[in-house]
Amino acid sequence: MVEIIEGGVTTPQGFKAAGVHSGVKYRALDLGLLYSEVPASAFVGYTSNAVKAAPVQVMMKENSEKLSAVVVNSGNANALTGRRGIEDAQAMKQAVAAELDVGPAAVGVMSTGLIGRFMDMHKVRYGISRAARELNSGREADGLLAEAIMTTDTIKKECAVRVRLADGTLVYVGAISKGSGMISPHLKVLHGTTLTLVTTDATLSPAFREAWQGILDDTMNMVSVDGDQSTNDTCILLANGLAKSKPADKDPAFVEALELVMTKIAKTIAIDGEGATKLIEVQVTGAETKDDARLAVKQIINSPLVKSAIFGSDPNYGRIMMALGNSGCKFNLDEVHLTIKGGDMEVPILDSGAPVFQEERSVEVVRMAMDNKEVIIAVDLGIGKESATGWGCDLTYDYVRINAEYAS
Repeated sequence: MVEIIEGGVTTPQGFKAAGVHSGVKYRALDLGLLYSEVPASAFVGYTSNAVKAAPVQVMMKENSEKLSAVVVNSGNANALTGRRGIEDAQAMKQAVAAELDVGPAAVGVMSTGLIGRFMDMHKVRYGISRAARELNSGREADGLLAEAIMTTDTIKKECAVRVRLADGTLVYVGAISKGSGMISPHLKVLHGTTLTLVTTDATLSPAFREAWQGILDDTMNMVSVDGDQSTNDTCILLANGLAKSKPADKDPAFVEALELVMTKIAKTIAIDGEGATKLIEVQVTGAETKDDARLAVKQIINSPLVKSAIFGSDPNYGRIMMALGNSGCKFNLDEVHLTIKGGDMEVPILDSGAPVFQEERSVEVVRMAMDNKEVIIAVDLGIGKESATGWGCDLTYDYVRINAEYAS
């Protein structure tokens, strides 16, 4: 059984972390470092945006399948920075490699912040040197790293679990993430930003990449704050094997633990969307294919009209059906069922494509269900057995304000 525990990325054996102020930001922590005492098998998902930031380009071309460290800076995305950006990302890897006595190919690099600004490498090198000296394990170290990678985030995003594998080994999984705006990841393993670091002391073989892609598709790739995919999205899973388990690639308990961690991180990103006041969960069932279910979920979550309606607790369910119709998924309107859930309320809206009620008093019940911090939209397409779930947030006045002033 998977058990959620207090912890973060240094909860699994052999991981250390640090977060420091380098000066890229005026006062806040802005540079973090994660280190594994032994080289860890790395499973990485990168943005599918054709405009990729320098760190993403460098990692995709230069990194090995084993990583000893990952350096992350906030305050500057190092995106749209040309050749100089590539050289700066390489310099960050080289600086960490020199501090930790590892090869540059064993160092991952991630950046987040403003696009189109050159890195101040004097400050970054200072931060890397300081972070390398301050590496530690425990909750304080977890918190410093989590804080150092934040941009417009308002809360730290971290999670840890423990689980006993089929061979009897007790292993741990920990994670931190950042993401608040420009959030609609489409991470591919072989291919405002979400940056995610996941650690485990379980043993994983290279064959786990396929399973990792499936987990990303069901968790991180089902989050959307605003439908805009970042230039910098990166998600790294590090498995250092220090628990001495047998390969856990196909161990159901490990897969369940990792899925739980990634789902919790995904939901936390959604609820901390820029300006968000509500978490929206969309559950689509009865689809003909998994791809159809995912299409429907993402279209509903991304609809500005649906998001605005949830913000205002406006029971205009026609907007949900409009988004479903625009998704491109297959369905028969005469078989569709729609339900809105909020708090302890579960209100059926459509049954076989027709409204369950039209009375004004009944409409107010829908409004009451929507007037909760977490709102669930459940759609049964009625033509198959496939399903998908995704998470987003409402669209508020503050989202516009934050993004109208982001670079100023």
